[in-house]
Amino acid sequence: MEEIKSEQQFNEIINSAEPVIIKFYADWCPDCKRMDMFIGDILEEYNQYKWYQINNDEVEGIAQEYDVMGIPSLLIFQNGEKLAHQHSAYTKTPEEVQEFLQQQLG
Repeated sequence: MEEIKSEQQFNEIINSAEPVIIKFYADWCPDCKRMDMFIGDILEEYNQYKWYQINNDEVEGIAQEYDVMGIPSLLIFQNGEKLAHQHSAYTKTPEEVQEFLQQQLG
């Protein structure tokens, strides 16, 4: 999963013609560490999509702009538009994440 380091890079990535998946996280977040333990299998299953991650504490302002109130959160973007948002409360298990991706991406 490629790390997003700036707002400019984020804006370039979300303008993709293909859907992109972005994980919002922070180093201090225990739920983020739990997600890291199972996300690898999901990345393999959905490897036709580009995956990115952004640290809430290092790139400020983006989370607020896109209503990311808790972490980890998964957002799907295409052509600069937010298509879907899986809030932190629903990203605690692989099944919840897979169900979200299945609903949004097929």
